[in-house]
Amino acid sequence: MTDEVTPQEGQASAPELDPAQIEYIRQRLDSEQNLPLALAAGGAASLAGAAVWAGVTVVTGFQIGFMAIGVGFLVGFAVRSLGKGVTNTFGIVGAFWSLIGCALGNLLAITALVAREQGVPFGSAVSQLNWDLIQQLMVAFFSPMDLLFYGIALYYGYRLAFRRLTGEDLEQMLTGG
Repeated sequence: MTDEVTPQEGQASAPELDPAQIEYIRQRLDSEQNLPLALAAGGAASLAGAAVWAGVTVVTGFQIGFMAIGVGFLVGFAVRSLGKGVTNTFGIVGAFWSLIGCALGNLLAITALVAREQGVPFGSAVSQLNWDLIQQLMVAFFSPMDLLFYGIALYYGYRLAFRRLTGEDLEQMLTGG
């Protein structure tokens, strides 16, 4: 038995790299990272995910907790696609915006349900939100399942925020492609 790692069937093995090539790739990847764009993309995806969550709640009349997972996927993908990050910082950005999107989505969904119950327009209900009311609503509607869904969303927001490099990607970088 050996400790040698072999590529799975159908996968190309990563090219053997010398220290100069590794340094070139590291510098190129570092130069392509864009933290401000990752922050903006994560924030926009967070808001979009929260809005979709609230919209689904309005249409269905039900608060659907697994929408949080979708927020995590959306945020992680946006941060990775636009930020092109390869460091932990980008994962933290993805996790942060996932949490914000989940909390906002949950709050907007709760607000939509309360507005419907009270016969108040959604916009009017949102305009009446203040910090004390937000805390009261979030505590009143808290479920232990929220922690599970938020946790999964944080995981995907973090995990998907990084660029994944294949052997082909490395080869293209080395050949100038």
